[in-house]
Amino acid sequence: MDELELEFELHPQLQADTWVLGDFSLCRLLLMNDANYPWFILVPRRASVTEVYHLSASERAQLIEESSALSETLADLFMARKMNVAALGNMVPQLHLHHVVRYEDDVAWPGPVWGVAEARPYTAEQAEEISQKLEVLLDGDLTFKLAN
Repeated sequence: MDELELEFELHPQLQADTWVLGDFSLCRLLLMNDANYPWFILVPRRASVTEVYHLSASERAQLIEESSALSETLADLFMARKMNVAALGNMVPQLHLHHVVRYEDDVAWPGPVWGVAEARPYTAEQAEEISQKLEVLLDGDLTFKLAN
């Protein structure tokens, strides 16, 4: 574990809006607390990182690997019509990548999900069920620790 990881703290807004599912080798995996969409967030566990280019070349490659593995798993698990993957950072400056499973009948289709519908929070049981499904599919890739 290096100094940047030791100093890593999840942004308070991400902490408030998500369930912590676990850690890949680089990123923390979060579940957005909004059951309108299967919506996950990867956050590199590096202090003071706000842009992808702030990561080292090997960390950038690892981020893409983790994002791709997560996207493929989510697309299969949730039978996605489309995977939306984005890093915006306008409201939360800490680097984080949204992974939103989209369907033609979701409340925001075909537009972006932000601000379209009031969030529908998951119950602890629903979050645990999602965590368990991902744990099986990502066995060995992710260290799980469900927390809200």
